[in-house]
This record gives sequence, structure tokens and C-alpha cells, in this order.
Amino acid sequence: MRRVIPAGFAGILTIALIAAPVAAQDDGPDRLELPNGWAPEGITTDGTSLFAGSLADGAIWRVDPAVGEGAILAEGAEGRVAAGIEHDAYGRLWAAGGPTGEVRAYDATSGELLVTYTPEGGFFNDIAATEDAVYVTDSFVPQLLAIPLGADGALPDAEAVTAIPLSGDLVYGEGFNVNGIVAAPAGLIVVHSGNGELYRVDPATGEAALVDIGDTSLTGGDGMELDGDVLYVLRNSSNLVVALELDEEAASAALLGELTADGFDVPTTLALLGDDLWAVNARFGTEVTPETEYWITRLDAIEPTEASEG
Repeated sequence: MRRVIPAGFAGILTIALIAAPVAAQDDGPDRLELPNGWAPEGITTDGTSLFAGSLADGAIWRVDPAVGEGAILAEGAEGRVAAGIEHDAYGRLWAAGGPTGEVRAYDATSGELLVTYTPEGGFFNDIAATEDAVYVTDSFVPQLLAIPLGADGALPDAEAVTAIPLSGDLVYGEGFNVNGIVAAPAGLIVVHSGNGELYRVDPATGEAALVDIGDTSLTGGDGMELDGDVLYVLRNSSNLVVALELDEEAASAALLGELTADGFDVPTTLALLGDDLWAVNARFGTEVTPETEYWITRLDAIEPTEASEG
């Protein structure tokens, strides 16, 4: 879900904050079924529907969370992958192609494939869209892809896609590195799956600064969602959603709480719709067959509430 990012936070709160659950919707299912064999990884929302991509063939599923009914929006194709997906301000869906070297844009209403970009990289994993650009993480190569948008969100030619080398505090190692990404007023926030750390990245230069999260662990950090100054980070293999409160400069973040659900089975990414978080279960470690079941799980969000000063 694209959320309007304010020009700046209202300021650092001088009151203590306590993590409190937000009430989920009173009706509708808590579990949304995906087609058997779907092998999902990414999820996003346009504010009404949820969209889940398929690692198996790059297809995109659209579902109404109020009733649980869904259908294929965009057909898949052999050799195609949809890892992280994102809905932008112009009615499009973006899909990161994982190891295929693709980033694709679709019409979110018709499912029409609008453009495919094929920049050089390693594993295109997750996406953050602003009104001016689309940013894609690469989990194997220390870079972010930047796809600049023209007037009224016009899609650029392939030559306009640039690679922003990552520098500063962020160092890549073996295995998966940077994974989830969100756009915040202070810059882009990324999570490093391997070392469990957050970084704030300047989109103009690629310089990354470590975000102080104290002794909070984000190992296995995957998809993220930002709601104001509350950042949700999904730790996939731990079956946990970690809620953090970012300070004004995104230089530090305080733990608000952790969430889990009975329906979690290696959830990878999140979508925030109203007061509900929806997590798609990738079920990594379970063999993908035409009969393997997949689903999306609903859980209550966390909201900071005022407490007495002191």
C-alpha cells in the first residue's frame, strides 16, 4: 500500500510509548487462500485489494480481503519470477524478478504488462515506490536500482534505469544481504537479512548509515512496512513481526513489540490495510508441488499509545 510520506515527522515525542494492539476488522476471514502451488513471496495493496506474487512463474493474484475471493490478475510465464511487489501512486504494480534480472511494471487494474526492465544485477528482491522513482534492492550485489519516473509518473526508457552503489556503514557478505526496503522522510530504510541490522540510505549517493536498534535482533529480516514512524519488519524464519518506532532522522529505533500468528509458516512480506497487517506465507523448506497449500495471514497491527511522562 502506498502511504503518503509527510515532509517531516511531527517531532520526537516527549512522552513514553507503550505498544498496544490495534483492533482488527470485526468481520471477514483471518486467512486468505492462495492457489495451490502458488509459491508466494511478495504482497502489497492498493488500499482495497491485496496482491500476491508467485515465485513459481511470476503471476500476480488479486484478492478481496473482506470476503477472501480472488483471481489471477496477471498471468505467469515460464522462467518468470515475482519476488517483492509494490503498488505505486499511479495505479501500477511493480515486481522484482529475483534471479531473473527483471523488474516489471503492470497495470494494477487490468494486469497488463506495461514494461520490463533488465538491468545488470544479482537478485532483485524488494521494491519501494515514491512519486518520483522506484527503488529495488539487490541481495547479492551492493547496489540499489533507481527507476526515475517522469511527469505524472511516466515510465522511463530502459537507459534511464541506474544502479546506485551502496557505501558507508553497509557491507555485503556471503548469502542474502539487503532485503526489504521502505521510503521514509529521512531517506530509504533497508534491512540486512544476514546481520539483522537496519540502514538509512541516501537515495542520491547510496551512502548508508547504521540505524541504532539497540539489542533488537532483525536476523532474517525480509519485507517491511512503514506507518508514520512505526516500522514493521518481518523476520521470516522466526515467524515474527517486529514493530519499531523510528526517530525523526531515522538514526535510531525503539522496540514497540513483536507479533506472531498461529497461521505463520515462514512469512516473507507484509501489507498494511487499515488497522490490519497481512502477511504472505512463503513456506520455505516445504516442497513446492501443484498440491502445496499457500495462504495470507491477518494479524493486528501495533500502535503507540500515550502514557504518563517520566
